[in-house]
Parts: sequence; structure tokens; C-alpha cells
Amino acid sequence: MKVLFDINHPAHVHLFKYAIAELELEGHDTHVLSRKKEITTTLLNRYNIDHTPLSAMGSKKWGLISEWVKREYRTINIARSYDPDIILSVASPPAAHAAKVVGCPNIVFNDSEPAHLASKLTHPFADRICTPANFDVDLGEKQDRYDGYHELAYLHPDRFDPDPDALRDHDIEPDEPYSVLRFVSWGAHHDVGQHGFSLEAKQKLVSVLSNQGDVYITSESTLPDEFEEYRLPIPPDRIHDLLYYANLYVGDSQTMATEAAILGTPAVRSNSFAGEDDMGNFIELEREYRLLYSRTDETETIKIVRALIDDSDAQDRWQLKRESLIDNKIDVTEYMLELIYELGEVST
Repeated sequence: MKVLFDINHPAHVHLFKYAIAELELEGHDTHVLSRKKEITTTLLNRYNIDHTPLSAMGSKKWGLISEWVKREYRTINIARSYDPDIILSVASPPAAHAAKVVGCPNIVFNDSEPAHLASKLTHPFADRICTPANFDVDLGEKQDRYDGYHELAYLHPDRFDPDPDALRDHDIEPDEPYSVLRFVSWGAHHDVGQHGFSLEAKQKLVSVLSNQGDVYITSESTLPDEFEEYRLPIPPDRIHDLLYYANLYVGDSQTMATEAAILGTPAVRSNSFAGEDDMGNFIELEREYRLLYSRTDETETIKIVRALIDDSDAQDRWQLKRESLIDNKIDVTEYMLELIYELGEVST
């Protein structure tokens, strides 16, 4: 069986990496169409995943549309040449359209309700649309709800085992207090009109957290000179080890907030998506499992951060909450592989 993956974001590398590895181990052929966005291609190279870069991230809305057009043409051409039995993607219009052109099934993973444009251009052409059970949109008969999150494809305990020595190799002591901050660029198509932390809030967070231990910043956009000393000192493929042993995660990122929560690290997320109309994953993680705080107001966010760093029992409580979550969720990679074999082998 030949399986084509369309990977446009660093999180998609993690989402699909274990499925790719297991398919290869079973003797199937895989290939990845990649995108030069942040560290996407770096991660693929570090995991020794064969890939073909098709485009680079545009900086504005019309740049993104122009990029999609280029990817559409290139994806269809490669799909015709590769002749896959199945294509997997995360709400990628070019991948869904290419699957129709070459006549193979397309499995779409989607956990972002606000990604309206990509969804409208993708879902009509998909054969199966996989969403978390809490996804707050009914997508019809193609929708397949599963008890998990994208992040449980790689952070489920059956897949992820934290390595403290990987941190010590980079002069980070996992038993010493430290915090992780994540700032994103807000340049995706579904981010138009949205925002995260202001510069003033970032400065305040660094000031507050640096009094409690080391601070490590990972930033999608250019890191201001004043924060350079806090730049992440580890390779990108060790970020989940860093998150697991952290005392606290704070950021305006969607993915990393979920990762921290799933790993049982006290997590605070602040951006304009938060609130009553927030995405299903974040509502569930906060209200049902109490693993995450999501707020729009920066002042309130910093108050929560102060309370958590003064709470000496927070890490132990979060690990217990994590156990409760894992008991109710699935290994998403295993679920993904079952779908690939079901739909891909039928088409061969």
C-alpha cells in the first residue's frame, strides 16, 4: 500500500509520525508533501521522514491563497506520479482535491472549528473527516468522532516516554523549577482578526516567572532582543520532554497548550479565541478535566499564573488529572492506522 501524507505545520509532523513509522515497518510505502512553515521541515529531517517541500508559508491572507494555488498544482502532479492508495491530511484543500483527481480515498483530520475556509474547500472532497468527540460542528455522514485529541497520536503514554537526560544534555535540570512560554505569529488563514499576548503582557510574564526559576521561550515570530536570553536551548524534537517536566506552561498557542495539559503540566492559554465560543478541545480540557485555563484578558491571565507558581502542589494534582483524562481517551495513532487499513486496502 502507498500512503501519501500532506504536512503543513509542525504539529502535523507529530500527528502523523508514528503512523508513518509503523506503516514503513509493516512494509508499506509512504511519502510526505511538506511546507516550509517554522520548523516543519526541520522536524521531518530529524525524524528521517522522506518529504518533498512544496511551498513556504505566506505572510498575509492573499499570500496564503496564492500558496494554496501553488500547492494545488504541485500536489496533483506528485499524486499522479506517486499513485497513492490513500491520502491523509489536516483540512488541506490541495490534498483532498488531489485524492479526487487520482481516485483514491482521502482521510481528513480536523480539530479546529474556526478553520472555516479550509474546511469548506476540503470537506466536500473527503471520504472520512475525523474529529474529536467534542468537536462543536456537525459535518454529516462523513464525520467520524473519536475520543481523543490530535495530540494523543504522539503524547499518549503508549507513544511518549519523557526523557530527563535529553534535557540534562542541554544543561536543563528537570528537577529544578522552570516555566515554558510559547508565542505564535497569528498568520494562519483562520487567525485573521485574532490575537495573542501583547508585548507588555509578554514582558510582565517573563518578569513574574523569572523570579520563580528559569524561563524558556519558544516563539513562532521573531524573538525580540530583550527575550533572547530566554530562547529555547533544546532541539525542537525535545520540546515535549521540556513541557512534561515544566512547572508551568503559559502561551497564546493552541497546540502547545493542549500538549502541556495532556502531559499533566499546569497550563495557561491566553488569546482572543478563548471564551464561550471557544473550540471544543479547550472547553473540555478546562471544564471537564481542569487541566487548562483559557482566558482572553491578559490581566486575569497573569493573576492565574501568579496563583499557580505559588501553588506547591499544582504539579502533583495535574498529574492525577492527566491520569483521569488518559483513562477516557484513545491512542489516536492506533485509530488512524485502523482507518488507513480499512480505506486504503479497499482501494488497492
